[in-house]
Amino acid sequence: MITIRQETSADHLLTEQVIRSAFANAPYSDHSEHALVARLRKSHAFVPELSLVATDDEQIIGHILLTKAAIVDEEKQTKTLALAPVSVLPDFQGQGVGKKLIAKALEIAAQLGFRSVIVLGHSEYYPKFGFRRASTWNIKAPFDVPDEVFMALELEKGALSGVSGTVSYASAFFE
Repeated sequence: MITIRQETSADHLLTEQVIRSAFANAPYSDHSEHALVARLRKSHAFVPELSLVATDDEQIIGHILLTKAAIVDEEKQTKTLALAPVSVLPDFQGQGVGKKLIAKALEIAAQLGFRSVIVLGHSEYYPKFGFRRASTWNIKAPFDVPDEVFMALELEKGALSGVSGTVSYASAFFE
């Protein structure tokens, strides 16, 4: 029985171990995702309600984090969230744990009044949740990435209507 709940400070070390294990054999990883999460927890972008863990018999088997970001153009800043990272222990991957984490995080984000989410991720996975290429709205990443892996999701219909610009992530992403 998989349960999704908010991460507590007592979970931090275990969560970081899960993140390390989840990305240990990922070819696209720099293997520092656990350090990124630790930095983000200390940043202004951190939203405690959007740091969630998946448990199986009280063992932490997965984690997701959404943090505050903005879409910036010459005239305005539009608040958004950045989804990164999603981590599931290798023995539990492919069993729907990540899907449950993402669905719950998006549900909570909408309840908290956030209107959109940005993700840099697998082009065939995230569209299952409604993500579309960010370029649909003329939203760009602050670094070079293939168009198909940089995506956005409206949590509220029309939330990105009239929005364009470059995503501004928390500085913790670049430390």
